[in-house]
Amino acid sequence: MPIIDVHAHVGRWQFHLSSGDADTNLAQLDRYGIDLQIVSAAEAVVYDAVAGNAALLAALRTRPRLLGYAVVNPNRPEESAADLRRCLDSGRFVGAKIHTHYPGRLPGTTEMAEAFDVVAEAGVPLLLHTWGEEVTLLPELVEARPGLRVILGHAGGDAWREAARAAAGCDRLYLEHCRTATDAGRIAYAREAGVPVERMLFGTDATLIDPCVSLGVIRDAGFTAEERERVLWRNAAELFALPQPLADHPTP
Repeated sequence: MPIIDVHAHVGRWQFHLSSGDADTNLAQLDRYGIDLQIVSAAEAVVYDAVAGNAALLAALRTRPRLLGYAVVNPNRPEESAADLRRCLDSGRFVGAKIHTHYPGRLPGTTEMAEAFDVVAEAGVPLLLHTWGEEVTLLPELVEARPGLRVILGHAGGDAWREAARAAAGCDRLYLEHCRTATDAGRIAYAREAGVPVERMLFGTDATLIDPCVSLGVIRDAGFTAEERERVLWRNAAELFALPQPLADHPTP
């Protein structure tokens, strides 16, 4: 079936990895049969949001199987608001990405609230790096901003129980479970907590992590065929208003 990866990156990192340019992403898509991948620029996440987003746009223009997240810097909301609009106007970006630890702003800070306002005004889905108990603050932050839809990247990381309960209590929070430690039972816990399959998404953290890790998590989650279809692509297609991926982006 089609696969849409909603959490990936383009570019090199400060870690000892072999990740490289956007063609590295395409090679992994071919290897694992992934049709579309939504990516942010490593440079934008860790160093310069505006420059990184601009470099990513150049890469996206010739690679239709990659779509972009424009990184929003909570420390520079006005600059990020203008940059997000430029990125969205290009037609190659479909959402926003906010990291919490690199800019040093967690949910609950004034800066993060302003960044949420920027994304809410743009009206696109937000992929938020989540890692810690601050995920418990997200339902209130999202409910205060009508129309804001937030993907909990890494599903809270080490706070995956808290993230599951937060998502169960807010119908505009989505869970995406990629991480290096797979922690058996995370998806089952989220379902038992009340998170519907319709708000679960597939992400890999490529090229930081090989997609085989997240594919294995989905394989072992006990989904029915219909549920697996929703998680692997249909939920993402609906959230980002994307076409059925095989129609326009056939996997080689």
